[in-house]
Amino acid sequence: MAGLTALGYISGSGRLHRWDPRFKIVALIMVSLASLGTSLPVLSGACLLMLMVVIRAGVPPGALMRDLKPVVLLLLFIFLARALVTPGEQLFVLGPWPVTREGVIAGAAICSRLLLVLLAGVAVMASTRLSEIKAAVEWFLKPIPGVPEKRVGTMLSLIVRFLPHILDQARETGEAQRARGIENRKNPFYRVIRFSIPVLRRTFLTADQLALAMEARCYADDRTDAELVSDRSDWILMGTTVLLCLCLLMF
Repeated sequence: MAGLTALGYISGSGRLHRWDPRFKIVALIMVSLASLGTSLPVLSGACLLMLMVVIRAGVPPGALMRDLKPVVLLLLFIFLARALVTPGEQLFVLGPWPVTREGVIAGAAICSRLLLVLLAGVAVMASTRLSEIKAAVEWFLKPIPGVPEKRVGTMLSLIVRFLPHILDQARETGEAQRARGIENRKNPFYRVIRFSIPVLRRTFLTADQLALAMEARCYADDRTDAELVSDRSDWILMGTTVLLCLCLLMF
């Protein structure tokens, strides 16, 4: 009940969008660490509650399900792998491999932890501007000697901005190859090579064009970042997150 109240307070009335990005990053780390010592029933409930936070952050459920399809396939593979290789009480046989009760529980727990961390990351990204995330990362790295925090922040922002473009290029390449009958090829290595080479080529060309455009505009690391200001409400939200993490560890 305390966890439900905590998450409801965090996501209500646009508080998540107004939260200082430095606190969001710390909260994301805390939730990730707390999930390591939590039982499966609590993890399942936490995933449902975090899904509510993501939806309250402004992510449409349909778009979320569409974007999470590759992740769901990966989680299914992890679940099956753990269920088949973990020794224990046999439930049934899947082909030549026995499925054990301990394997099912272990696989479900691992997938729930990964899903919880993923949803928490989606909530942070959906409620925070990229410039604020960049400024927060630079703020954390600034006290570390020998680390060029401005350059690291620039690299991070470019990676985040570039990922959707790479996914769009992969989707367009896949559709073009399916239109040309690539699925009629029985050799999977042939299909992978024919898919990866055009995607990599287009990615590198786009990266070169971006680098030239930045050089032509005299881009430099020393730029004015978003102003980071925390107030009393940020500390209240952090305390609420600590309460939530304690609830995850206690049950």
